[in-house]
Amino acid sequence: MAVNTAQTPAVRKAARAQQATLDELVSTAAAAATEGLVDMVGRMSAVLLDMTAAGPDPQQAARRIRSGNLLRDNAYAFVHLASTGIELALRKEVALLAPGLQPAAPAPLTLSLVPLEEMDSQLAFAAVSRPFDILHAERLASLGVRLGLLLGRELVRAGHNPFRPEVFLRALQEAWCEFEPDQASHALVVPLLRPGVMFELGPVLDALNDKLKPARAQQQDERFAKTDDSAAARAARARRDAAVAQQLRQLFGAAEAAAGADLAQLGIPLIPDLPQGSGGWRPSAAPGFAPGFAADQDALPAAARSEAVSGVTRHAGAMAGARGAGPAGLAAARPAPPAPLIDMLDRLGGLAAAGGAGLDLQAGGAAGAHGVFYLPRLKQSLPQGSLSRGDETTLDLLSRIFETVLLDESIPPETRELIAFLQVPVLKAALQDRSFFFEEAHPARRMLDLLSNAGWEQAASPDDPVFRAMRRGVDRLRAEAQPESFAAAVAELEAGIAAREQAAQAAIAGPIAQATRQEKQAAASRSARKAVALRLGGEQVVALVATFLEQRWTPVLTLAYTIEDSKPGAVDNATRAMDDLVWSVKPKVTQEERKALIKRLPALLTTLNKWLDAVKWQDAERLQFFAELAECHATIVRAPIELSPERQLELAVEAAQQDALRRIAQEQVAVPEEAPADPAAAALAALERGMRVEFSGAAGVRKLRLAWVSPLRTLFIFSGANRQEAFSLPAERLAEAFRTGSIRVLAPEGVVGRVLTEAVGAAAMNDPMHAAGVA
Repeated sequence: MAVNTAQTPAVRKAARAQQATLDELVSTAAAAATEGLVDMVGRMSAVLLDMTAAGPDPQQAARRIRSGNLLRDNAYAFVHLASTGIELALRKEVALLAPGLQPAAPAPLTLSLVPLEEMDSQLAFAAVSRPFDILHAERLASLGVRLGLLLGRELVRAGHNPFRPEVFLRALQEAWCEFEPDQASHALVVPLLRPGVMFELGPVLDALNDKLKPARAQQQDERFAKTDDSAAARAARARRDAAVAQQLRQLFGAAEAAAGADLAQLGIPLIPDLPQGSGGWRPSAAPGFAPGFAADQDALPAAARSEAVSGVTRHAGAMAGARGAGPAGLAAARPAPPAPLIDMLDRLGGLAAAGGAGLDLQAGGAAGAHGVFYLPRLKQSLPQGSLSRGDETTLDLLSRIFETVLLDESIPPETRELIAFLQVPVLKAALQDRSFFFEEAHPARRMLDLLSNAGWEQAASPDDPVFRAMRRGVDRLRAEAQPESFAAAVAELEAGIAAREQAAQAAIAGPIAQATRQEKQAAASRSARKAVALRLGGEQVVALVATFLEQRWTPVLTLAYTIEDSKPGAVDNATRAMDDLVWSVKPKVTQEERKALIKRLPALLTTLNKWLDAVKWQDAERLQFFAELAECHATIVRAPIELSPERQLELAVEAAQQDALRRIAQEQVAVPEEAPADPAAAALAALERGMRVEFSGAAGVRKLRLAWVSPLRTLFIFSGANRQEAFSLPAERLAEAFRTGSIRVLAPEGVVGRVLTEAVGAAAMNDPMHAAGVA
């Protein structure tokens, strides 16, 4: 039993997709035609009212005047009728072409005679549409081939093309018959349906061909292909940072809620909401977080440190007693809550400011063996329960941040010593305003990120202006850790980094300019060769012109692509001249085509000579080429025309179809299949200037900075510390390094954001709800 494949889901889905595309084509064609109807109506009324073409018959002249005035006074009514009629006619033709979703029952075979009136009408419209068929033979042939590809055929023949000129002309004639009440005037419209009066069909057919071009082929039309996904990478990073900030807000909110529950039992009011951190950094206005603190950075005696810690212990004991007392205990007394961490830091300010010969990160307690304060050890030296939940969360996060920085061997020891002195000032800033964790622009967070990144490429000499700015900023913050002090230190450090960056860019300005010129020239040459190959591969071009395009016009197109930025339109002008030259040497089988050739030749020859002068082709070979071209044109114009109009149209359509088949086949070959996602290409596209990378090779591991990326992203320049070891790599070698794993991009974001992201991720993994799979 035969299987009706038309009923399978795959076939029905394909048929629906084809029908949707055809419907879209009808809408496109109807809209493009409607745009030209208003001007066409004006030309029609002018021709009707022109009595010089009315002839000697007075009745005919009267009918022309009445119809001309009727059309002029009711132009929009006719436009409405014509546009509606064109769309209905196109949909009717498409319905005959498109496959149905259900198999149609075979129609019974019947024999009938075609009325003479219909035969006369067909002959009349064949003669009317013939000039349009010849004029737009190439466009119609291309459209027929593309429709065939859409429907799974070789091509759609001219007589079955639903967008052939005859369909538009018949729709206009029927609209006129409906518009004009006088039946005797119905014949007036047919002579008006000619080139010059009729709206332009070229833009309509071009729009349809563009719609049917594959998306990848349209992408291939772009002159320069850039692989820059940095904007997408920045957007993804912004979304990730926003998610981390939201999780941190929830983390602090949960901590404050838990602490607030304990404080509510003691009758103590809750702290207002923390700042949400949108629209840039700003100090929090909540009570208890306002700026204005002063940290004493002088050394404290051991007895003072002991008193500070014992005071915290007393607060913790009082808190525990209050929890055990219950309501009766509250009636007797209300012990104080845990001491804020910021108050304890004021008492320990001298210890935090003490400096030593170096950092001993393995020592116990808050201070190392040399008396240098070490934030990750502070919590271990405090009694359990002595901190509020919010302060404890802040201390944990800051401890993790400083531990990451101070143990990072890629940061020079001198820079890490400077960062060590900022532990207490940064902790106080975060306690005062926890938007430190949400906003990259927070001055304290920005200062820490700048020190970490600038220190990574710090100059070996201590006289480096950036390193001196780093020292001055740290000294200022040790003396007075106010928010405005952080802002001033950040501004000075950023100015120093910008000056160093400007000097580095000036040092490599020469190589960059040369590399940019070479890159632009190479891209222009590729685009020129591709444009010429597309013309020669898609059409049969006489040997004289084919050789000329390959050898002489490719340099012209290269020049046009090179100067396009400074002289917009150069590429279009050179490309149009090439297309006109190819058209000029094709056979011209009608008088109209030959007249068009004679009319266009002077402008074509002028354009060709101007471009050839620009590329300095001045030898005798140029004179020989134009002499042979003139002989070719003369042969085309003088060739006898012994063919009937029908045969001329048939030959023109056949030649156009063959050219269209070759051209579109070449276009399909030129569009490669979409390659699978390449992680190396994605990593290459995400590279941005200023990123740090790590190269691994026989010489060991080198950490470099991406100093420059060419405009078309084909060349990358890297530099080492102090802008030394500068070298360049082409995109191909860099992509291969990503594939082999010999290059690794270091974290592009600041150290604070990186550590916070890791901390939030670890907290989410340890969350019981997360482990249970609960969103």
